[in-house]
Amino acid sequence: MRIAIIGYGGVGKAFTQLINNKREYLYRRSLEIQVNYIINSSGGIYNSQGIDCSELIEFLKWEKDITKYKKGGSEKISLDTILQNNDIDMAIEVTSTNKKTGEPGMTHIRKCLENGIHVVTANKGPILLAYKELKDLALRNGVGLGVGCTAGGALPSINGGLIDLAGAEIISIEGVLNGTTNFIINEMEHKAVSYLEALKKAQELGIAELDASLDVEGWDTASKLLILTNILMDEEKILNDITIEGITEITKEEVMKCLQEGKKYKLLGRTVKENGRINMSVKLEKLDITHPLYGVDGKNKGVTYKTDVLGDLTIIGGASGVISAAASILRDIINISKEYRTTKKFYKM
Repeated sequence: MRIAIIGYGGVGKAFTQLINNKREYLYRRSLEIQVNYIINSSGGIYNSQGIDCSELIEFLKWEKDITKYKKGGSEKISLDTILQNNDIDMAIEVTSTNKKTGEPGMTHIRKCLENGIHVVTANKGPILLAYKELKDLALRNGVGLGVGCTAGGALPSINGGLIDLAGAEIISIEGVLNGTTNFIINEMEHKAVSYLEALKKAQELGIAELDASLDVEGWDTASKLLILTNILMDEEKILNDITIEGITEITKEEVMKCLQEGKKYKLLGRTVKENGRINMSVKLEKLDITHPLYGVDGKNKGVTYKTDVLGDLTIIGGASGVISAAASILRDIINISKEYRTTKKFYKM
Protein backbone atom coordinates (compact mmCIF):
# COMPACT_ATOMS: atom_id res chain seq x y z
CA MET A 1 0.00 0.00 0.00
CA ARG A 2 1.41 3.37 -1.05
CA ILE A 3 0.70 6.20 1.35
CA ALA A 4 1.27 9.91 1.90
CA ILE A 5 1.69 11.44 5.34
CA ILE A 6 0.19 14.94 5.34
CA GLY A 7 1.41 16.86 8.39
CA TYR A 8 4.62 15.93 10.13
CA GLY A 9 4.47 16.89 13.78
CA GLY A 10 4.59 14.56 16.76
CA VAL A 11 1.97 12.08 15.53
CA GLY A 12 3.34 11.97 11.97
CA LYS A 13 6.85 11.25 13.22
CA ALA A 14 5.59 8.65 15.69
CA PHE A 15 3.70 6.95 12.87
CA THR A 16 6.87 6.78 10.75
CA GLN A 17 8.70 5.20 13.67
CA LEU A 18 5.85 2.77 14.31
CA ILE A 19 5.57 1.39 10.78
CA ASN A 20 9.36 1.11 10.63
CA ASN A 21 9.27 -1.00 13.80
CA LYS A 22 6.23 -3.00 12.66
CA ARG A 23 7.44 -4.02 9.19
CA GLU A 24 7.78 -7.70 10.06
CA TYR A 25 4.40 -7.71 11.82
CA LEU A 26 2.76 -6.13 8.76
CA TYR A 27 4.58 -8.44 6.35
CA ARG A 28 3.20 -11.49 8.19
CA ARG A 29 -0.25 -10.06 7.58
CA SER A 30 0.43 -9.48 3.87
CA LEU A 31 0.38 -5.72 4.28
CA GLU A 32 3.35 -3.73 3.03
CA ILE A 33 3.23 0.00 3.71
CA GLN A 34 5.32 2.14 1.40
CA VAL A 35 5.59 5.85 2.26
CA ASN A 36 5.80 7.77 -1.02
CA TYR A 37 5.25 11.26 0.40
CA ILE A 38 5.72 13.20 3.60
CA ILE A 39 4.57 16.82 3.46
CA ASN A 40 4.17 19.75 5.83
CA SER A 41 3.59 23.48 5.45
CA SER A 42 7.15 24.11 4.18
CA GLY A 43 7.33 21.39 1.52
CA GLY A 44 8.04 17.70 1.72
CA ILE A 45 9.73 14.52 0.57
CA TYR A 46 8.80 12.40 -2.44
CA ASN A 47 10.16 9.05 -3.54
CA SER A 48 8.12 6.95 -5.96
CA GLN A 49 9.96 3.82 -4.77
CA GLY A 50 9.28 4.57 -1.12
CA ILE A 51 11.03 6.71 1.50
CA ASP A 52 13.46 4.76 3.66
CA CYS A 53 11.89 5.37 7.07
CA SER A 54 14.92 4.24 9.07
CA GLU A 55 17.20 6.62 7.15
CA LEU A 56 14.71 9.46 7.58
CA ILE A 57 14.45 8.84 11.32
CA GLU A 58 18.22 9.07 11.59
CA PHE A 59 18.26 12.25 9.47
CA LEU A 60 15.69 13.91 11.74
CA LYS A 61 17.94 13.48 14.76
CA TRP A 62 20.11 16.25 13.30
CA GLU A 63 17.83 18.23 11.01
CA LYS A 64 14.22 19.39 11.51
CA ASP A 65 13.61 20.67 7.97
CA ILE A 66 12.37 17.72 5.91
CA THR A 67 12.85 19.66 2.66
CA LYS A 68 16.61 19.27 3.17
CA TYR A 69 16.41 15.49 3.06
CA LYS A 70 18.73 14.55 0.19
CA LYS A 71 16.65 11.67 -1.11
CA GLY A 72 13.62 13.57 -2.37
CA GLY A 73 13.26 16.62 -0.13
CA SER A 74 11.95 19.81 -1.75
CA GLU A 75 10.03 22.97 -0.92
CA LYS A 76 7.95 22.40 -4.07
CA ILE A 77 6.23 19.20 -2.88
CA SER A 78 2.61 19.70 -1.80
CA LEU A 79 -0.83 18.10 -1.89
CA ASP A 80 -1.09 19.16 -5.54
CA THR A 81 2.03 17.08 -6.27
CA ILE A 82 0.36 14.05 -4.71
CA LEU A 83 -2.84 14.50 -6.70
CA GLN A 84 -1.05 15.17 -9.99
CA ASN A 85 1.23 12.12 -9.68
CA ASN A 86 -1.69 9.88 -8.69
CA ASP A 87 0.56 7.24 -7.15
CA ILE A 88 -0.80 6.60 -3.65
CA ASP A 89 -3.62 4.49 -2.26
CA MET A 90 -4.09 6.23 1.08
CA ALA A 91 -3.43 9.58 2.77
CA ILE A 92 -2.69 9.91 6.49
CA GLU A 93 -3.94 13.38 7.46
CA VAL A 94 -2.35 14.53 10.73
CA THR A 95 -2.17 18.32 10.48
CA SER A 96 -3.09 20.49 13.47
CA THR A 97 -6.73 20.70 14.51
CA ASN A 98 -8.72 23.84 13.78
CA LYS A 99 -12.17 23.53 15.37
CA LYS A 100 -13.51 26.69 13.69
CA THR A 101 -12.79 25.96 10.02
CA GLY A 102 -11.28 22.47 9.94
CA GLU A 103 -8.50 23.78 7.70
CA PRO A 104 -6.14 22.84 6.23
CA GLY A 105 -7.23 19.29 7.00
CA MET A 106 -10.71 19.76 5.57
CA THR A 107 -9.34 20.59 2.12
CA HIS A 108 -6.77 17.80 2.28
CA ILE A 109 -9.38 15.18 3.15
CA ARG A 110 -11.95 16.39 0.62
CA LYS A 111 -9.49 16.47 -2.26
CA CYS A 112 -8.08 13.03 -1.46
CA LEU A 113 -11.53 11.45 -1.21
CA GLU A 114 -12.65 13.14 -4.43
CA ASN A 115 -9.63 11.62 -6.16
CA GLY A 116 -10.37 8.08 -4.97
CA ILE A 117 -7.77 8.03 -2.18
CA HIS A 118 -8.50 6.35 1.16
CA VAL A 119 -8.03 8.67 4.14
CA VAL A 120 -7.14 8.02 7.77
CA THR A 121 -7.04 11.07 10.01
CA ALA A 122 -6.22 12.09 13.58
CA ASN A 123 -7.51 15.61 12.89
CA LYS A 124 -10.64 16.36 14.92
CA GLY A 125 -11.53 19.60 13.11
CA PRO A 126 -12.94 18.22 9.82
CA ILE A 127 -14.71 15.37 11.65
CA LEU A 128 -16.29 17.77 14.15
CA LEU A 129 -17.56 20.05 11.41
CA ALA A 130 -18.37 17.82 8.45
CA TYR A 131 -18.24 14.09 9.24
CA LYS A 132 -21.43 13.20 7.41
CA GLU A 133 -20.41 15.13 4.30
CA LEU A 134 -16.95 13.53 4.27
CA LYS A 135 -18.32 10.04 4.89
CA ASP A 136 -20.80 10.45 2.03
CA LEU A 137 -17.97 11.67 -0.19
CA ALA A 138 -15.92 8.59 0.67
CA LEU A 139 -18.85 6.29 -0.11
CA ARG A 140 -19.52 7.98 -3.46
CA ASN A 141 -15.90 7.50 -4.46
CA GLY A 142 -15.60 3.92 -3.19
CA VAL A 143 -12.93 4.61 -0.58
CA GLY A 144 -12.57 4.38 3.19
CA LEU A 145 -12.46 7.13 5.80
CA GLY A 146 -10.79 6.12 9.08
CA VAL A 147 -11.41 8.44 12.05
CA GLY A 148 -10.76 6.22 15.07
CA CYS A 149 -7.98 8.44 16.41
CA THR A 150 -10.24 11.49 16.68
CA ALA A 151 -12.31 10.25 19.64
CA GLY A 152 -9.95 8.78 22.20
CA GLY A 153 -6.76 7.90 20.34
CA ALA A 154 -5.91 4.29 21.15
CA LEU A 155 -9.30 3.74 22.81
CA PRO A 156 -11.44 1.84 20.23
CA SER A 157 -14.49 3.95 21.05
CA ILE A 158 -15.72 4.43 17.48
CA ASN A 159 -15.04 0.88 16.33
CA GLY A 160 -16.72 -0.53 19.44
CA GLY A 161 -19.85 1.47 18.75
CA LEU A 162 -19.97 0.85 14.99
CA ILE A 163 -18.95 -2.81 14.87
CA ASP A 164 -19.77 -4.43 18.20
CA LEU A 165 -23.09 -2.60 18.64
CA ALA A 166 -24.24 -2.93 15.04
CA GLY A 167 -28.00 -3.48 14.90
CA ALA A 168 -28.64 -1.75 18.22
CA GLU A 169 -29.65 1.84 18.88
CA ILE A 170 -27.30 3.64 21.25
CA ILE A 171 -29.45 5.59 23.70
CA SER A 172 -26.66 7.07 25.83
CA ILE A 173 -22.93 7.68 25.75
CA GLU A 174 -20.87 8.35 28.89
CA GLY A 175 -17.15 8.92 28.59
CA VAL A 176 -14.02 9.79 30.54
CA LEU A 177 -12.38 10.99 27.36
CA ASN A 178 -9.48 13.23 28.39
CA GLY A 179 -6.37 11.63 29.88
CA THR A 180 -4.90 14.95 31.04
CA THR A 181 -7.78 15.93 33.31
CA ASN A 182 -8.03 12.37 34.57
CA PHE A 183 -4.34 12.43 35.52
CA ILE A 184 -4.73 15.78 37.30
CA ILE A 185 -7.67 14.56 39.39
CA ASN A 186 -5.80 11.33 40.18
CA GLU A 187 -2.77 13.32 41.32
CA MET A 188 -4.99 15.37 43.63
CA GLU A 189 -6.48 12.18 45.06
CA HIS A 190 -3.22 10.34 45.62
CA LYS A 191 -1.01 13.22 46.72
CA ALA A 192 -3.60 15.47 48.41
CA VAL A 193 -2.33 18.45 46.38
CA SER A 194 -4.13 21.45 44.91
CA TYR A 195 -5.39 21.67 41.33
CA LEU A 196 -2.56 24.02 40.35
CA GLU A 197 0.08 21.71 41.85
CA ALA A 198 -1.37 18.72 39.99
CA LEU A 199 -1.55 20.70 36.74
CA LYS A 200 2.10 21.73 37.12
CA LYS A 201 3.10 18.07 37.60
CA ALA A 202 1.18 17.09 34.46
CA GLN A 203 2.96 19.84 32.51
CA GLU A 204 6.38 18.80 33.83
CA LEU A 205 5.71 15.21 32.70
CA GLY A 206 4.56 16.39 29.26
CA ILE A 207 1.04 15.07 29.88
CA ALA A 208 -0.42 18.59 29.75
CA GLU A 209 0.51 21.41 27.39
CA LEU A 210 1.79 24.71 28.81
CA ASP A 211 -1.57 26.06 27.66
CA ALA A 212 -3.81 23.27 28.90
CA SER A 213 -7.07 25.18 28.48
CA LEU A 214 -8.55 22.85 25.84
CA ASP A 215 -8.16 19.94 28.26
CA VAL A 216 -8.95 21.47 31.65
CA GLU A 217 -11.84 23.64 30.44
CA GLY A 218 -13.58 20.61 28.92
CA TRP A 219 -13.28 21.41 25.22
CA ASP A 220 -11.30 18.29 24.30
CA THR A 221 -13.84 16.07 26.05
CA ALA A 222 -16.67 17.94 24.32
CA SER A 223 -15.03 17.50 20.91
CA LYS A 224 -14.67 13.75 21.37
CA LEU A 225 -18.20 13.43 22.73
CA LEU A 226 -19.52 15.34 19.72
CA ILE A 227 -17.69 13.06 17.28
CA LEU A 228 -19.00 9.92 19.01
CA THR A 229 -22.54 11.30 19.10
CA ASN A 230 -22.64 12.32 15.45
CA ILE A 231 -21.07 9.09 14.18
CA LEU A 232 -22.75 6.53 16.44
CA MET A 233 -26.14 8.19 16.92
CA ASP A 234 -26.36 9.58 13.36
CA GLU A 235 -26.67 13.19 14.49
CA GLU A 236 -25.33 16.48 13.16
CA LYS A 237 -24.80 18.33 16.43
CA ILE A 238 -22.27 21.15 16.99
CA LEU A 239 -20.17 22.19 19.99
CA ASN A 240 -22.71 24.87 20.90
CA ASP A 241 -25.22 22.09 21.59
CA ILE A 242 -23.10 20.90 24.54
CA THR A 243 -23.17 22.38 28.04
CA ILE A 244 -19.47 22.48 28.98
CA GLU A 245 -17.76 22.83 32.36
CA GLY A 246 -14.12 22.02 33.11
CA ILE A 247 -12.13 21.13 36.22
CA THR A 248 -10.39 24.46 36.92
CA GLU A 249 -12.52 25.25 40.00
CA ILE A 250 -12.03 21.92 41.75
CA THR A 251 -10.39 22.12 45.19
CA LYS A 252 -8.27 19.71 47.20
CA GLU A 253 -10.92 19.75 49.94
CA GLU A 254 -13.66 18.70 47.51
CA VAL A 255 -11.54 15.85 46.19
CA MET A 256 -10.73 14.58 49.69
CA LYS A 257 -14.39 14.77 50.75
CA CYS A 258 -15.43 12.88 47.62
CA LEU A 259 -12.97 10.08 48.44
CA GLN A 260 -14.31 9.91 52.00
CA GLU A 261 -17.75 9.32 50.50
CA GLY A 262 -16.34 6.33 48.59
CA LYS A 263 -16.59 8.17 45.27
CA LYS A 264 -14.26 9.69 42.67
CA TYR A 265 -14.49 12.83 40.59
CA LYS A 266 -14.38 12.35 36.82
CA LEU A 267 -14.77 14.85 34.01
CA LEU A 268 -17.64 13.08 32.29
CA GLY A 269 -18.96 13.66 28.79
CA ARG A 270 -22.55 12.50 28.45
CA THR A 271 -25.07 12.25 25.62
CA VAL A 272 -28.56 10.99 26.44
CA LYS A 273 -31.43 10.41 24.02
CA GLU A 274 -34.86 10.75 25.64
CA ASN A 275 -38.20 11.09 23.88
CA GLY A 276 -36.42 11.83 20.61
CA ARG A 277 -34.35 14.66 22.12
CA ILE A 278 -30.56 14.68 22.51
CA ASN A 279 -29.04 16.24 25.66
CA MET A 280 -25.25 16.67 25.82
CA SER A 281 -23.02 17.83 28.65
CA VAL A 282 -19.44 17.85 29.93
CA LYS A 283 -18.98 18.37 33.66
CA LEU A 284 -17.32 17.08 36.81
CA GLU A 285 -19.33 14.28 38.37
CA LYS A 286 -18.96 12.07 41.40
CA LEU A 287 -18.97 8.39 40.44
CA ASP A 288 -19.41 5.61 42.96
CA ILE A 289 -17.84 2.17 42.75
CA THR A 290 -20.86 0.73 40.91
CA HIS A 291 -20.32 3.02 37.90
CA PRO A 292 -18.44 1.23 35.09
CA LEU A 293 -16.07 4.22 34.63
CA TYR A 294 -15.19 4.55 38.33
CA GLY A 295 -11.86 2.73 37.83
CA VAL A 296 -10.66 4.75 34.81
CA ASP A 297 -7.53 6.27 36.34
CA GLY A 298 -4.35 8.06 35.29
CA LYS A 299 -3.95 8.75 31.58
CA ASN A 300 -6.46 6.08 30.61
CA LYS A 301 -9.86 6.79 29.12
CA GLY A 302 -13.16 4.95 28.97
CA VAL A 303 -16.61 5.03 27.41
CA THR A 304 -19.91 3.32 28.24
CA TYR A 305 -22.67 2.81 25.67
CA LYS A 306 -26.22 1.93 26.68
CA THR A 307 -28.34 0.37 23.95
CA ASP A 308 -31.90 -0.72 23.35
CA VAL A 309 -31.27 -4.41 22.61
CA LEU A 310 -27.59 -5.27 23.20
CA GLY A 311 -27.33 -4.04 26.77
CA ASP A 312 -24.37 -1.95 27.92
CA LEU A 313 -20.83 -1.94 26.58
CA THR A 314 -17.88 -0.36 28.42
CA ILE A 315 -14.44 0.08 26.85
CA ILE A 316 -11.51 1.16 29.04
CA GLY A 317 -7.85 1.81 28.24
CA GLY A 318 -6.22 3.75 25.44
CA ALA A 319 -3.53 5.71 27.28
CA SER A 320 -2.69 9.11 25.79
CA GLY A 321 0.41 9.95 23.74
CA VAL A 322 1.74 10.24 20.20
CA ILE A 323 2.68 6.54 19.99
CA SER A 324 -0.87 5.56 20.99
CA ALA A 325 -2.27 7.97 18.41
CA ALA A 326 0.03 6.50 15.75
CA ALA A 327 -1.10 3.00 16.72
CA SER A 328 -4.72 4.08 16.32
CA ILE A 329 -3.93 5.30 12.81
CA LEU A 330 -2.29 1.98 11.97
CA ARG A 331 -5.37 0.18 13.30
CA ASP A 332 -7.58 2.12 10.87
CA ILE A 333 -5.19 1.41 7.99
CA ILE A 334 -5.33 -2.32 8.68
CA ASN A 335 -9.13 -2.33 8.98
CA ILE A 336 -9.62 -0.35 5.77
CA SER A 337 -7.16 -2.65 4.03
CA LYS A 338 -9.16 -5.72 5.10
CA GLU A 339 -12.48 -4.21 4.04
CA TYR A 340 -11.40 -3.05 0.60
CA ARG A 341 -9.44 -6.17 -0.26
CA THR A 342 -12.56 -8.27 0.20
CA THR A 343 -14.66 -5.89 -1.90
CA LYS A 344 -11.95 -5.64 -4.56
CA LYS A 345 -11.83 -1.84 -4.18
CA PHE A 346 -8.42 -1.98 -2.57
CA TYR A 347 -5.29 -3.00 -4.41
CA LYS A 348 -1.83 -4.01 -3.34
CA MET A 349 1.38 -2.64 -4.77
